[in-house]
Amino acid sequence: MDSAIARLNIEHYRKLLAEECDDAKRQTILRLLAEEEAKLAALSKRPAARENRG
Repeated sequence: MDSAIARLNIEHYRKLLAEECDDAKRQTILRLLAEEEAKLAALSKRPAARENRG
């Protein structure tokens, strides 16, 4: 479930980037996007059985 949330967040941040013109806001969105991409990468490296545990 964590990986699904990370994917949704990544999709959301990419949409925000496409619409945002303010440079300061874009930098914040880019930072959040990078954090979610790193989180997803870390989640994809761990065994699937561990993800299903609460």
